[in-house]
Amino acid sequence: MYPLSSVLLLGLLIAQTASHHADAALVTRIEETPFGKMPDGTAVRLFTLRNANGMTVKVMTYGAIMTAIEVPDRNGIKTNVLLGVDNFEQYHKGFRAPAAIIGRVANRIGKARFSLDGVEYKLPANNGVNHLHGTFDKVVWQAKSLPTDEREAAVQFTYLSKDGEEGYPGNLTVKVTYTLTDGNELRLDHEATTDKATPVNLTSHAYFNLHGHGDVLDHVLWLAAGHYTPTDDEQIPTGQIASVKGTPLDFTTPTRIGLRIGQLKPKPGGYDHNFVLDGDGKSLELAARVSDPLSGRVMEVRTTAPGVQLYTGNHLGHGGVCFETQYFPDSVNQPNFPSTIIRPGQTFKSKTVFTFATKLN
Repeated sequence: MYPLSSVLLLGLLIAQTASHHADAALVTRIEETPFGKMPDGTAVRLFTLRNANGMTVKVMTYGAIMTAIEVPDRNGIKTNVLLGVDNFEQYHKGFRAPAAIIGRVANRIGKARFSLDGVEYKLPANNGVNHLHGTFDKVVWQAKSLPTDEREAAVQFTYLSKDGEEGYPGNLTVKVTYTLTDGNELRLDHEATTDKATPVNLTSHAYFNLHGHGDVLDHVLWLAAGHYTPTDDEQIPTGQIASVKGTPLDFTTPTRIGLRIGQLKPKPGGYDHNFVLDGDGKSLELAARVSDPLSGRVMEVRTTAPGVQLYTGNHLGHGGVCFETQYFPDSVNQPNFPSTIIRPGQTFKSKTVFTFATKLN
């Protein structure tokens, strides 16, 4: 015989599990709605993903941009923890913090040029004399919802970057899948294939603010990164890999983001640095944990990428913090950095998972 308390507890757990599955079954996992139109009349669609816990993620076809991530605080009150707006026109006019998919090559390429297989390729110099990020954030992607089990919702975005676009070689087919789970995980799976050798470095440029407003200087950050890539005055890596020890870049123990940010002024005005993650750059590993003491929200970042660009929204008064999981900046010109080159028959793959939770204190 089992004691009554155990029977009651078992019954409660069974009831809660059944209730959860019932709630999960009732959730409208994916909703697709109109969100606006491009100047040429191309329709822009918005996909809303929901889970059984009330977490919501919104992503539109323009730039594969997330417009909102709503998660509860320690009191169950939901807030959008992503910098974003609720109308397409502001994005198209140049919203300054879009949570877009960045490519064909995220981050900087020095002198806006590189050589590959004996051929020099010139890119638009859109960051001084350098090339920054590319234009995947300014095109309309194709999108479709994907079949999943009852505990997930997924939408896949596809874009064909044609040979010669922005000066890059090869027709590059890109797929990015957003998946929201009942474990409050937001998974981003990046894939790309090409018909000609080309560099690829895809990331999400999401600006997070776990408090929902104000700045992120009181957020507490831990990074699984004992090293970083030093840069010159134009933020192009020197090719070195240096220790963070004794610098304001040391987040190997949980540290308030604003504690040493003043040491990085006036240039770059805050954190805008590539960290070399301690993992092997192949398997999915914990890269960062950030928390907001006021709301109790916690976000963990896991990735298969070898690096992460920590950017504290310096042009926004530190209103958000980005974790751009990536290959290192200017890798195409740095032979000792992990290669970003893919060739026909190869597939670029990268996975990043943002997991949300709360703590009581």
